[in-house]
Amino acid sequence: MPVKIRLQRHGSKKRPFYFIVIADVRAPRDGKFIQKIGTYNPLTVPASVQLDRQKALDWLHKGAQPTDTVRRILSYKGVLYLKHLLRGVTLGLFDEAAAMEKFSKWHSEHELQVKKRQEDHRKARPGGRRAPAPRRVERRQENETQG
Repeated sequence: MPVKIRLQRHGSKKRPFYFIVIADVRAPRDGKFIQKIGTYNPLTVPASVQLDRQKALDWLHKGAQPTDTVRRILSYKGVLYLKHLLRGVTLGLFDEAAAMEKFSKWHSEHELQVKKRQEDHRKARPGGRRAPAPRRVERRQENETQG
């Protein structure tokens, strides 16, 4: 039975929200699945992903194939990098402690990048009600000088 790690769509029209699931390839997209391992919301900046790393890693070791989008999500969350490091441990290139140290270093750097991206996006948004309208200020100054 071939197994895939894929997205299962939820949410209303034009407001997608996805579950990351383990499913048989013969099952329909939003149909029966084996296990839910996380969620993905593409509407936030950056896209928010909740993922159980250990379950995803276990299924990858069992031979589950991720779809293209899920592969990018797993890479973003570091699951594929962790799988790569654990493969190095089984080949005897380094021990497990060194692998976990490399992963924790990568994870901390990645979290800083994500927080910076969130801050940049928050600063780039228009001010909304807080920013004064420039036309109103100019009109008030013109009325004061004329009156």
